[in-house]
Amino acid sequence: MAGSKSNYLENAILDHILGGPDFVRPSVVYVALSSEIWSEAATGASFSELSGGGYARVAMTNNPTNWPASASGQKSNGATVTFAAATSSWAETRSFYILDSLTGGNILYGGDLNTFRTLLAGDTASFGPGALLITED
Repeated sequence: MAGSKSNYLENAILDHILGGPDFVRPSVVYVALSSEIWSEAATGASFSELSGGGYARVAMTNNPTNWPASASGQKSNGATVTFAAATSSWAETRSFYILDSLTGGNILYGGDLNTFRTLLAGDTASFGPGALLITED
């Protein structure tokens, strides 16, 4: 499942490189799931994030172990991303988002899942190393 940069991050990087305020890389990023397809225009407060049934964003330290060096304009997770087990059914999961905050915050990257899926009570969403592929297209 390939993902791309949000409008927020595109503007932050442009400003950082060309005369605007410096972008400060977050020390922790949070992986979230959504019931809608990926939108680079979404904000941390406006995307349809899953909720209820034990759902919570997954925190990942923003380091080279969890996010190994990029190659050929691509980067992916180096560690497994595992969400807590659903305590009741979650809405159909269609996309992932990477944000800079546990709640709200700014969307950095995201993308559609290869297969949409509804998680039932007891199911666990998990993405093995390399599954969350980010490109700079």
